[in-house]
Amino acid sequence: MPRRALRTRQDCEDFIQGCLFMGTGGGGSAERGLAALLGALDQGLELSWVDPSDIPDNAWTCSIYNVGSIAPPGPEVEAQIERHKLSDQLNGREMEAAINELSAYAGVEIKGLVPVELGASNTPEPLVTGARMGIPVIDGDYAGRAVPEEMQSTPYLYGKSSYPLVSLDRWGNVVVLKQATNPYMLERITTTLSMASFGVCTIAATLLNGIEMKETVVPGTLTRCLEIGRAIRNALEQRRDPVRAVAEHTDAWTLFEGTVAGKDWEDRDGFMFGTIHIDGSGPNAGSRMDIWLQNENHVSWIDGKPFVCSPDLIVVVDRETGQGFTNDIIDAGHRVAVLGLKGVEDFRSEFGLASSGPRYFGFDIDYVPIETLMQGTHN
Repeated sequence: MPRRALRTRQDCEDFIQGCLFMGTGGGGSAERGLAALLGALDQGLELSWVDPSDIPDNAWTCSIYNVGSIAPPGPEVEAQIERHKLSDQLNGREMEAAINELSAYAGVEIKGLVPVELGASNTPEPLVTGARMGIPVIDGDYAGRAVPEEMQSTPYLYGKSSYPLVSLDRWGNVVVLKQATNPYMLERITTTLSMASFGVCTIAATLLNGIEMKETVVPGTLTRCLEIGRAIRNALEQRRDPVRAVAEHTDAWTLFEGTVAGKDWEDRDGFMFGTIHIDGSGPNAGSRMDIWLQNENHVSWIDGKPFVCSPDLIVVVDRETGQGFTNDIIDAGHRVAVLGLKGVEDFRSEFGLASSGPRYFGFDIDYVPIETLMQGTHN
């Protein structure tokens, strides 16, 4: 199988930066993702991926990911963990354990892994897991970005079942979900399990054969993340504007520039909810942009008027470095630029918008494609 590989620390750092960018505020910790990649390199593992077409049609594949709030745990959570006498039983090997449990339950051998989304740990960790287990990782994912729920994934969009699934936490609790009434209940159950586990569960799910996987996956996205990271780094090394460079590389529009004035947030129902407030500067002086998040960025306004919304991507980056943020880290005082990209086309259909557009997230806002909003401006 032809493979694209991360062979050096620089490759890993570039890949993390691209995943962070495509995570749109979610997708997990860059620090955790980079540590996983570098640890694998130190062990001599091959961190590589293959084209979806390289997976045989009759081979079984699954997705592997973490689910839960990205909000930082407070002291009350740590107290509950101690009260329940919990200690880490898996030493960072949750994904391997979950895949083995799913394989044993379903009675199939897993021959390919698909990251469920793009993000700074939710993409690198499946890559490391595949390297440890000798299972090819597919160059693609099931969202084309990071997303909070099952309903924003291509398996949902294309009518593929995500169950049976295995949910497993670092304390050693293992749950097999044999069947779910519908994807909404599947999402509710897995999110509830993450809350019961005081933060995060690892999920192995979406058993698809090679044919079904190829019909469902958003292809080429791991390679794209690596190339995005390289574009940012090359611009910095050449003393070019990294924000302009990454916008040009990704066909993004620069939506806003300014300084983060504050962030309102809460940890609720297994997610981080909140709004980021940005006071404009330069061409946006005197204006304010607000971005609503459910782990990731989904709805935006400028001066109170609805602007870019999911399924299109709202990406907040550091104005000086072009590097992305996760929403648990971004805070008042950060000088930022906000970029916008077209989302996966099928999510912009009537059916796709019903589960990924602003109305799904509870806002009485009509989705307007980003290219319509930005008509007449350069991207």
